[in-house]
Amino acid sequence: MKKQTVKIGLIGLGRMGQNHLRVLSMLKNVELVFVFDTNNEVAKGIGASYGVPAEDDLDLVLGKVDAVIIASPTVTHADYMRQVAKYVKNIFVEKPLADTLVEAEALWNLAQENGLNVQVGFIERFNPAIQQLKKVMGQSKKIISIDFTRTNRISARITDVDVITDLMIHDIDLALYLNGPIQSISAHGFTEGPMIDFASALLTHTNGHFSRIQASRITDKKARSIQATCIDMYVDCDLLRKEIIINRQTETHQQSNGPYVISSFEETVEIRPQEALLTELQIFLSSCLGEPVDRPDALAGLEAMRICDQIQKIILK
Repeated sequence: MKKQTVKIGLIGLGRMGQNHLRVLSMLKNVELVFVFDTNNEVAKGIGASYGVPAEDDLDLVLGKVDAVIIASPTVTHADYMRQVAKYVKNIFVEKPLADTLVEAEALWNLAQENGLNVQVGFIERFNPAIQQLKKVMGQSKKIISIDFTRTNRISARITDVDVITDLMIHDIDLALYLNGPIQSISAHGFTEGPMIDFASALLTHTNGHFSRIQASRITDKKARSIQATCIDMYVDCDLLRKEIIINRQTETHQQSNGPYVISSFEETVEIRPQEALLTELQIFLSSCLGEPVDRPDALAGLEAMRICDQIQKIILK
């Protein structure tokens, strides 16, 4: 059965917006109706390369689409969502949901009051390594702690949010996704200028598990890794290489009164290549068509922002 075509508009044509445009142009059940950017000349040039018209007045075109993707700078998310919500129910907004907790709460209320179908762009959930990691963790007898590390030298394109809202928020969402609700938080960090550039947080979850998260924009190495300590295995996941290695240990006695012979083995988990953004957008399209899907919604966006806000307050206190 042929899937219904979803008419989509795209707001924001920075690096992430152009990635969305590239992937959307490959999907058969998508009709790209318009692209929009505050720099209309840029929008015209990029739109023309994909055969999509660039619009300069959103209120004239929002009524012509089924869904909108907001990939504009974080500080503009709230205003665009309010504008889009007057015409469209299906909204994809890049992470974070908003630049402040107050705005995130307001957008959550907006979504509730207007019955909006909101998906927040926590792309790491759709990393094939994360999908496999979740399955591996489900096989463990007991998870004790999960360590998340995310480092990247600060980019000139990120000027409106600190390292917590820019980088750490991905792993905060993954910690909630893998370990569940949070009971308590401790944190420390480093600031160089007006914003936090390094942050480390310990999250204690209500299920007794721990998540240790470190994010840095002053480290001269790009890293995206997760290590899970379980009672029956140690799992090392590299999100950049899409690689998972499991280490297990067994203990056997020799003769009575003899020493222990300790053996261990290493297992590499096969991960099929798949572009996370493609999977993420396919899930969004399915939700637009009313299909039941598991995706980070407005509440997930709000919960991540609540944790970000607490960590920021602890560090800046």
